[in-house]
Amino acid sequence: MENTKNKKLINISTKTFIGVAILLFLLMVAAIVMTFVLPKSEFIYEGEKVIGVTALSEKGGIPIWKGILSPLLLLGADGGIAIIMLCIFLLVIAGAFQAMNDNNGIKVIVSRIIKRFKDKKFLLLCVIALIFMVFGAFLGLFEEMLTLLPIVAILTLSLGYDSFTGFLISIVACGFGFSTAITNPFTVIFASNLLGMETPFVKVWFRIIIFIVMYGLMVLSIFLYTRRIKKKPESSLTYERDLSLKDEEFTNEENPNEKKIFISYVSFFGVALATIIIFSAISAIRDYTVVGLIAVFLIGGILVSLISTDWDFKKTFKSFGKGVVSVLPTLVFILMASSIKYILAEGHVLPTIVNSVNNAVADKNVYAITFILFAIILGLEFFISSSTAKAVFVMSIVGMLTLGLSKEMLVLIYTFADGYTNLLFPTSPVLLIGLSMLGVSYFTWLKKSWPLFIVTFALVALFLVLGLAIKF
Repeated sequence: MENTKNKKLINISTKTFIGVAILLFLLMVAAIVMTFVLPKSEFIYEGEKVIGVTALSEKGGIPIWKGILSPLLLLGADGGIAIIMLCIFLLVIAGAFQAMNDNNGIKVIVSRIIKRFKDKKFLLLCVIALIFMVFGAFLGLFEEMLTLLPIVAILTLSLGYDSFTGFLISIVACGFGFSTAITNPFTVIFASNLLGMETPFVKVWFRIIIFIVMYGLMVLSIFLYTRRIKKKPESSLTYERDLSLKDEEFTNEENPNEKKIFISYVSFFGVALATIIIFSAISAIRDYTVVGLIAVFLIGGILVSLISTDWDFKKTFKSFGKGVVSVLPTLVFILMASSIKYILAEGHVLPTIVNSVNNAVADKNVYAITFILFAIILGLEFFISSSTAKAVFVMSIVGMLTLGLSKEMLVLIYTFADGYTNLLFPTSPVLLIGLSMLGVSYFTWLKKSWPLFIVTFALVALFLVLGLAIKF
């Protein structure tokens, strides 16, 4: 299997970058055209609350040059500081996770779990799946798990299962965690800040319940698959390929720095979690949650990397810098997506659009609105796989609408629609790369996994309805 240890964790292909960039540019052009053809208006405020819109007699649209340069001009407009802070947040997070990967942080955490449960095979599978789900739900890791897939696949093969079981307990489990999104910085925190929420962790108990239920579904899926291949080995999705790997043993080489690395990263994540709790609990500093997390991941990420490498500054900053560079294409997407709202606002047609949508949904119940919004985001996910770029595009507009939904509910709808399709749509690079590493075709995966996704989306629908019923 290919060793991916030193590759960039966030690796957007040139083809993907060009495709998404073209799509966003076309949306920018459409927004510019709308400023010429739609009636102009402006919001009427009562204090900081929008109470209506009033028509304007202006003609013409936004200057073309201003529309083209809007990804840069928006940084100096209202809300520009928030976009800048969120971009810095992504840069720091990417750098910290890249350093963590390059310096064996994730591998050490997983290997310690393997050592602890090596004599309890199925329990070990469940624990590893839980760890990967936690990585996704709390830290927003997903692409990073491709670096561990070869290790986990060989492990599951050596335990008497097949290498595809490794795919289930790593990539699929992490994807489920990313979608459950308890404190996922790329969805929950990012989308919450775009909506102007005081803290993204109000009513977090509901998301924790969802996590537990989805973890139960994950365990059931693993159990049913492993039971089937135990009874009929040739039913394995990787049966032919695994025959050539049977002689390979999973060896967990002793790392002299393993204990030190493990303690340092567990402490680091403990501090990050404490920061989230403290900033969420104290109203006076809630608005600075992102700033606090930037400081923790910048200082803490570099510090634990230095500890892991015996204070090798060159290696640490090289890894951190590689992570920062890898996320730059995502920042381009964010700025282009943000520019759409800027163009509509500068062209004085955003109030017109918001008012029209509000009138259109005025007579619809919140259940219908919820599933319409879910379907729209689901459709966008097929074309724009970047969670952050899509959040900017959707949340910056949706947050201005009067939909009868709480901000917490809007974030829940977004995370559900954005996440699970990363394991279903053929436009997901992580899914396609993970499958190709094990020699499984996309259509084979689709054929075998459709029952899992039917149950998944049924549960998603149930949780959306339940969220509305309890006024989440």
